Amino acid sequence: MVAALERAWADIRGRHPEVPAAVIVVGAGSGTAAGGLKLGHFAAMRWQHTHPDTGPDAETGLDAGVGAGPDGGRLPEVFIGGEGLLRGPVGVLGTLLHEAAHALAHVRGIKDTSRQGRWHNARFKALAEELGITVAKDPRIGWSPTTVPGTTTTAYTNTLAGLAGALRLHRAVEIDSTGPAKKAPPPCVCGCGRRIRVAPSVLAAGPITCGICDTTFEPEED
Repeated sequence: MVAALERAWADIRGRHPEVPAAVIVVGAGSGTAAGGLKLGHFAAMRWQHTHPDTGPDAETGLDAGVGAGPDGGRLPEVFIGGEGLLRGPVGVLGTLLHEAAHALAHVRGIKDTSRQGRWHNARFKALAEELGITVAKDPRIGWSPTTVPGTTTTAYTNTLAGLAGALRLHRAVEIDSTGPAKKAPPPCVCGCGRRIRVAPSVLAAGPITCGICDTTFEPEED
């Protein structure tokens, strides 16, 4: 499976030479305290050649000189969540192209995300479209949800066939069991029955007054 993912990355680089060579890693995309499911991630300068005099690898094209330049000979990492392999070849190709857009941003020195990498901005959208994927705007993470249009699946017909033949396993989704989930604070109500939900620290900072009935919002009793 990893070899098929490496070949798919090489195919992307064949169409977009600016995308750098990378080390492909498959691992757990679930089970973290933050929850959710991570399908993929790009991280720059994570891997370094142990023996600089070794020759290039036939599958990945990684050799002693491939990382030379501003990254000091180091190679980026492309993580693929094992749970996401269940989505099939097209979904996995979409993840690879999504991470390739991040890789292209790194090479070009473009700031394509903010909020610790969670929010994908309009610059990322432009790069994603350049790579042949369509991204929708999510209110939490920006231009991130990815789909692969028909023109791109046609262009990567052989790549998808290779992935289809290799993706025979996927990782089971884990649920974090480190402790009980925190109970959300009760909503606050005013005299006219309007309800809001605020963090306890915000409520403790001072009274919040309703602009309609001019009463203070108080925590609703269970």
